[in-house]
Amino acid sequence: MTERLRVFLVDDHAMFRAGVRAELGDRVDVVGEASNVADAVRDITSVLPEVVLLDVHMPDGGGRAVLERVRAAHPEVKFLALSVSDAAEDVIGLIRAGARGYVTKTISSDDLVDAIRRVADGDAVFSPRLAGFVLDAFASKTVGTGTDPELDQLTNREREVLRLLARGYAYKEIAKELYISIKTVETHVSNVLRKLQMSNRYELSRWAADRHIV
Repeated sequence: MTERLRVFLVDDHAMFRAGVRAELGDRVDVVGEASNVADAVRDITSVLPEVVLLDVHMPDGGGRAVLERVRAAHPEVKFLALSVSDAAEDVIGLIRAGARGYVTKTISSDDLVDAIRRVADGDAVFSPRLAGFVLDAFASKTVGTGTDPELDQLTNREREVLRLLARGYAYKEIAKELYISIKTVETHVSNVLRKLQMSNRYELSRWAADRHIV
């Protein structure tokens, strides 16, 4: 019988971690989980799993901070990003930092198990539409390079909210998509409007469309 892969979960939402555990079932061994950068780095370096399932957006530096700190001492640990975000800059940032793959949280349990196994074997794995971001970025070296001073003012979470807002999502839908409260969505929108010196969501939508980030 093949030994099950040892997997570690990093996500700041306990309910989501519980859901992933349930979906993975007994097909892998979940050897630990963490909700923040410091705990993740400490526990991953302690148990040394084959694969870390890593959320992108968390406090204190997010998934990229976890990846960079662990890989500096343990390059053998492989990382697979599992995120609600399908933003090009998030995908490219994690891959350039050393992640072996990037899939979105809409992935099925069977496909997630397959992705974990493939990453453990050294393959690169992406949700279908995200692979194009990586190919474009490494071909042109222009995606996500931080050349737009206005866009650079926004945090990753604010960019996520802006992108969904520009796609026509209501605040309630954005909150559900990003696993945050409606009040938090309102705060992010207010911050984006202030930073970009705009007055309403329609101006934001046009601004986002002009920069091809919708």
